[in-house]
Amino acid sequence: MLEKIFKLKQNNTTVKTEVIAGITTFMTMAYILAVNPSILADAGMDSTAVLLATAIASFIGTACMALMANMPFALSAGMGLNAYLAYTVVLGMGYSWQIALLAVFVEGLIFIALSLTNVREAIFNAIPLTLKRGVSVGIGLFIAFIGLQNAGLAVDSSTLVTITSFTENFKTHGICALLAIIGFLFIAALHIRGVKGSILIGIVVTWLIGIGCQLVGLYTPDVEAGFYSLIPSSIISFDFSKLGETFGQCFNVDWKAIRIIDFIVVIFAFLFVDLFDTLGTLIGVATKANMLDENGRLPRVKPALLADAIGTSAGAVLGTSTVTTFVESASGVSVGGRTGLTAMVTGILFLLSTLFAPLFTTIPSFATAPALIMVGFLMVSSVTEIRFDDDNLTEAIPAYIAIIAMPLFYSISEGISLGIISYVVLNVCTGKAKKVSPLMYVLAALFILKYIFL
Repeated sequence: MLEKIFKLKQNNTTVKTEVIAGITTFMTMAYILAVNPSILADAGMDSTAVLLATAIASFIGTACMALMANMPFALSAGMGLNAYLAYTVVLGMGYSWQIALLAVFVEGLIFIALSLTNVREAIFNAIPLTLKRGVSVGIGLFIAFIGLQNAGLAVDSSTLVTITSFTENFKTHGICALLAIIGFLFIAALHIRGVKGSILIGIVVTWLIGIGCQLVGLYTPDVEAGFYSLIPSSIISFDFSKLGETFGQCFNVDWKAIRIIDFIVVIFAFLFVDLFDTLGTLIGVATKANMLDENGRLPRVKPALLADAIGTSAGAVLGTSTVTTFVESASGVSVGGRTGLTAMVTGILFLLSTLFAPLFTTIPSFATAPALIMVGFLMVSSVTEIRFDDDNLTEAIPAYIAIIAMPLFYSISEGISLGIISYVVLNVCTGKAKKVSPLMYVLAALFILKYIFL
């Protein structure tokens, strides 16, 4: 049965190899179960509900990837898009998280329609390979910056951002920042030694060190300041009632309070960010896993994008931000995963993780932040594949612009839009207009119009 569904022999793999690859993928991306509730809680959402929604949506999206595309990619709430929902749409633009989820649901439906056509696939294939690699690097820096903020290491200052003071409020801010540094170095050491699941292990060890600090008095919980007890009150729970706080809430909005023009702008913003964030992440995964062909195209990208769109809409109904392909899927590929069976194993493990909601929601941000910084490193490593010689400058400079724009402008979509605009302009100005695909001209024009009217 598994052979018929996943074509194991055709892909030169076995059930054992695929199962090991699926477990490996889950171990390297399970941190999202601790990170996503932490981020969306800042938007006013219940962290336990978000965790349950994230785990179930991850199963749905990953199962769709397995059965529809037969690819070893796992999906979960995308890093970057969850930050966009919490910090830009809710905290920045002032919308409720319910309306933000409704916008995610609607754009998911639109993407389902687009994925049934060739629009998203055409956009994926139109972006030059060098720019794709630059997008992967830029996303890495963006995620790392979020990690530095969550760790309390990067703070506001007269220079816009600076390193925190470790001695001021040491038993709260200072010790957390220090533990985040220790956690990152520990994860890095495990990664260098080739330990599978190094990110998840690092999160747990950093958390345990934090518990030790609390027990000896180096860490003092301060609920009003946002520093909670690090010791979980329970480990396993069969109570899924918390999911009701977010399930279907994307439809439980004050429709009269929705200003149609503003809502369309929000949907467009999610459409824009999700489209290029998803493409960027999928590019990053495929690049790291060496799955792009010689023309920089990804086989079976159409059903993969459809699985992503279905996961997004399902996730919005459940109560989580946009579901997308995870770059950590490359870890499963690296140990031999080649088919959807790898993804299916990962999805089942996400479903089982709902039983451990009390444990995951107790994990502090200083323990998950090192994971983000490390994921950033893994994505930034693609920069070595960008050619910076004189013959390739019309592609390298746009890639560079995309790289620096994402973290500095705190937006993945801005990095991609500026990268595409600069790519078109530079090639036209240097007499290389013929190498630019017609779709890239269309995208550049749309991005310029966005800056003018939005």
